[in-house]
Amino acid sequence: MFIDSHCHLNYKGLVEDQAGVLERARAAGVTTMLNISTRASEWDDVIGVADREEDVWASVGIHPHEADIHPDVEATTLIDRARHPRVVGIGESGLDFYYDRSDRDRQRASFRSHIVAARETGLPIIVHTREAEEDTYRILADEMDKGAFTGVIHCFTASADFAQKALGLGFYISISGIVTFKNARDLQGTARSLPAERLLIETDSPFLAPVPHRGKPCEPAFVADTARFLADLRSESLEELSRYTSSNFGKLFAKTRN
Repeated sequence: MFIDSHCHLNYKGLVEDQAGVLERARAAGVTTMLNISTRASEWDDVIGVADREEDVWASVGIHPHEADIHPDVEATTLIDRARHPRVVGIGESGLDFYYDRSDRDRQRASFRSHIVAARETGLPIIVHTREAEEDTYRILADEMDKGAFTGVIHCFTASADFAQKALGLGFYISISGIVTFKNARDLQGTARSLPAERLLIETDSPFLAPVPHRGKPCEPAFVADTARFLADLRSESLEELSRYTSSNFGKLFAKTRN
């Protein structure tokens, strides 16, 4: 049994056949899916899926790409929406200096607001970071000094050094289908050495379909393919990896156990 710790069921590529996507995921052994939001206009729909589907949970957050057009979304707004019983995480939020679709200072301010919301609610923050390792770590460490919070670096593609720093802050690391790509040797090396007690798996669907599904819209069902590759990479049984990644999800996203 597998848990897809990060998917976008309301995005184009999945939403047109959402019922079929969910059916195929369940047939592949996916028992839980976390439906992630990236802009305020999505929140009602993302939460609505979680309300309808017993095995789907929701997050509320603003992606760094969207930071410029959401200057009014502060910690209080996130905290209020996170009271919903099906909302189990804050985000995704973070920094993306690769595309720079929002002003960097605005990204940093939004990221800090999400961390405040995570600290106040006790829910984990779901962190996106791309070409922004130094700033991401500095903000996380600085905010951790103000009061503890939990979280996950989702769709991890950063350096092994950043992985160790994130683990040192108590964060989890989530591996997507990117790990199956031929050119992902550095990521494969990092994934091989991550501690089992801090590892999660995800699809980030409809993006980043793993081998052997390259070129197709990614689906939560494909998390099983990533899990198989990762288990082989780490010289573990598929059953062992699925067991501890599922257990880790429940520990981090503790609200799913209520």
